[in-house]
Amino acid sequence: MVNHDLAERGTNPGPTMSRLRPNLQIDHLALGTLNRLRLRPGLPSRFDATAPEPGRIAFDDQREVLETEARFIAQERACVQSMVASAPSDPGLFIDWFESLREIGPGQNDPLFEYLAEEATFEELRWFIRQEVAGEAGFEDLVALTQLKMPQRAKLELALNYWDEMGRGKPAAMHGPLLDRLARVLGVEATPPEEIVWEALAVANLMVAMAFDRRYAFHSIGALGVIELTAPTRAVRVVRAFDRLGVDSEASFYFRLHASIDIRHWAGWRKNVLTSVLADHPDITWCLAEGALMRLRAGARTFDRYRAELGLGSRQLGIEPSRS
Repeated sequence: MVNHDLAERGTNPGPTMSRLRPNLQIDHLALGTLNRLRLRPGLPSRFDATAPEPGRIAFDDQREVLETEARFIAQERACVQSMVASAPSDPGLFIDWFESLREIGPGQNDPLFEYLAEEATFEELRWFIRQEVAGEAGFEDLVALTQLKMPQRAKLELALNYWDEMGRGKPAAMHGPLLDRLARVLGVEATPPEEIVWEALAVANLMVAMAFDRRYAFHSIGALGVIELTAPTRAVRVVRAFDRLGVDSEASFYFRLHASIDIRHWAGWRKNVLTSVLADHPDITWCLAEGALMRLRAGARTFDRYRAELGLGSRQLGIEPSRS
């Protein structure tokens, strides 16, 4: 179980953090640093016409990390090919298959969330929220990046989703600050990335990679859509944990909101995003399937690690790398 003394001091209570797959921990810390640098506003150097190559952006220091990202995405794609092969190519049948991922997709109905709802201690819940907050990539920014040059009907639905994420113009209702408020109340804000399990870091790195690289724009549609599809079931159980442990309902409003609003969001994604992009691009079902399954598998891997850290045991993800 969680070491509560360590949890009180705000450090990771898991027993394996320092020795479990250290190369992956290092890789995903590096990718996280890259993503923060390339997504936040910055400034160019002062223009110097006498420089050897004026205007050239130096990527040499990023090349190794970008190669790590490329390998990471390739590995994640390889690991879902057996399930991608089962996705129908017919657009109508595909959308029904996509919706079935709520029940049959990797990580669905994971026992972690029933444990949180019914048995977890307050410190275990704090540790879980610490990991989730630190691994959050910013759904509104991912939507904004993904919608570039998408079909009009899809763009409009994505704009509605973005507007909800932005609190419909009310700063106090913006989803990002709501999550930040929960972190402050629980005392888990500003956790150093080094104290986060690599699996949680990998979720954020995967989502940013797909949204940032336009080759994976349709993968990002699939990944974001499957979050809207599957999040409410998990959020309901986390809310039960908050209520059982006496966490203030205003502080936990982020999860209470997503237990309901994502049901409406998914209806819009199904009708206006998936249908729209498939109408314009009927041959990209495999991209949507890969993106959705990659995101679900990354989540399942994280739940598996969380259970291991909490002393609940672990289980196989059920998806093997393609042998082709």
